[in-house]
Amino acid sequence: MNQISPIATAPITALDAEPLTTPKKVFVKTYGCQMNVYDSQRMSDALAADGYVGTDVVEDADLVLLNTCHIRERAAEKVYSELGRIRDLKAERRAQGRDMVIGVAGCVAQAEGQEIIRRAPAVDLVIGPQTYHRLPEALKRVRNGGKVVETDYAVEDKFEHLPAPERKIVQARGVAAFLTVQEGCDKFCTFCVVPYTRGSETSRSVAQIVAEAEQLAQAGVRELTLLGQNVNGWHGEGPDGRDWGLGQLLFRLAEVPGIARLRYTTSHPRDMDDALIAAHRDLPQLMPYLHLPVQSGSDRILKAMNRRHTADDYLRLMDRIKQARPDIALSGDFIVGFPGETEEDFADTLKLVREVGYALAFSFKYSPRPGTPGASMKDHVDEAVKTERLSRLQAALNEEQAKFVNSLVGKTISVLIEKPGRQAGQIVGRSPWLQPTIVDESAGRIGDIIDVRVTGTGYNSLFADPI
Repeated sequence: MNQISPIATAPITALDAEPLTTPKKVFVKTYGCQMNVYDSQRMSDALAADGYVGTDVVEDADLVLLNTCHIRERAAEKVYSELGRIRDLKAERRAQGRDMVIGVAGCVAQAEGQEIIRRAPAVDLVIGPQTYHRLPEALKRVRNGGKVVETDYAVEDKFEHLPAPERKIVQARGVAAFLTVQEGCDKFCTFCVVPYTRGSETSRSVAQIVAEAEQLAQAGVRELTLLGQNVNGWHGEGPDGRDWGLGQLLFRLAEVPGIARLRYTTSHPRDMDDALIAAHRDLPQLMPYLHLPVQSGSDRILKAMNRRHTADDYLRLMDRIKQARPDIALSGDFIVGFPGETEEDFADTLKLVREVGYALAFSFKYSPRPGTPGASMKDHVDEAVKTERLSRLQAALNEEQAKFVNSLVGKTISVLIEKPGRQAGQIVGRSPWLQPTIVDESAGRIGDIIDVRVTGTGYNSLFADPI
C-alpha cells in the first residue's frame, strides 16, 4: 500500500466562537499525512458543535487530542513520549483544580486500542479513524468518569454524521483544502499497516463529495486536493446510479463554481486507468502533478512487497502519462532496505529514479510494523546498510529535484496566492507543481490566481515577478 505523502505536524487552531460562557478549549496535534490533517479538521468541526474552541497553547487546553500516524515504527513511540509530557501538564492542572482530558485518535489508536491506556494511564479516550463522528458522545462518557476505547469499525457512515464546518472556520483554513473521498486499502502490501488500521476500501458517493466541495467553494476555497489511502481506486455511486471512477469525479468537481484547481493523492500504479489519464490530458483544472509511489525499482523486491507491478510496468505507465500531459511533474515514495534487498536490487532503484526524473519524492528506511508480513520475513537488512543506501538514494532524488526546479527559471507559470510571506512585502503562492512561490505583495490578493515569471529558486521553492 502506498502511503500519503508526509507533511509537517501542526495544531488545529481555526475554531472560533463567541459563547456567553467560558468556552472549553481543545488542542489538536496532528501527526503524519494529509488525511490526518483532514480528519483533525473534521474532528474540530464536531467539537465546535459541542462547544469547544481551538487553542495552540496546550497548557490552556481542557481537551488534548493527538491524531496519530502508525506508518513508521518511531511514530508510535513519539506519541507515547508526547503523552508523558502531557500527563505532567494534566497533573499540574489538577493541582490547580482544573481538569484536562487526554485523547488519542488516528491509526495508533486503531492499532493499539486498550494498550494505550495500559501504557499511558493518563489517557482518557482512544478513538479510531472510523468513529470520529462519535467523539462528542465519547467525551460525555469520559466526563461521567469512564475511560473510553472506541475502535470498532462503525456500521454507519461517519461522513453522514460529521457536522459541516462554519463558513468562518473554512475561511480561516485558507483557499486550498483537503477533501477525503476514499478510505482504506485492499492491496495488502507486505510492509504496510493501513489495511489493518483504516480497514478495507470504501468510497464516498458523488453527491456527498460534491456537496462538501460546494460548501468549501462557497467559503472561498479555490483548490481541492482529493484524499484517499488509495485515491485512484475510488469508485462511488454517481447521480445516474452508476459506478463512477476518479476521472469522471474530477470532471464533475471542475464544474463546481469557484473551484479552479484540483489535485489528488495518494495513488497506486495498478489503479491508474485510461479515464484518469485522459483527465490529465483534457481537464485544465487538474494540476500537472502526480504522486505515484513505486517503492522500489527491483522486480524481486516489488514482488516481495506484494506491489503487483514490475518496474517495467511502472515505467511504461509513466510514459503514457507523460504523453498525455507533457508538463506533468512526477512524485513518488521509496523504501530502502526491505528484507532481502541486495546491492543489485538497490542499484535497480537508482536506475529507475534516473529514468523517471522525479520532481519530488519521499524516501524512507524500511521500518517493520507488527502484524504485517514484512515484519516476519527473513534477511532483514542491517541498519547501517539501510542508512547508507538511503543517503545515496536521497542524493540522487535531490539531484533530479534540482534539475526540475531549475528548469522553471525564466518560465511563465500560474500561481494561486495562499498566504502572506515571512518577510514584509511578500506573499506566497503555490505553483501548479506544488512549489511555494514568493512574489511581491502588489501582485494580488489571497485567492487570486496570477501569472508570474520565475526568476530564481530556493530549496523546493520559487521566486517570481508578476507579469
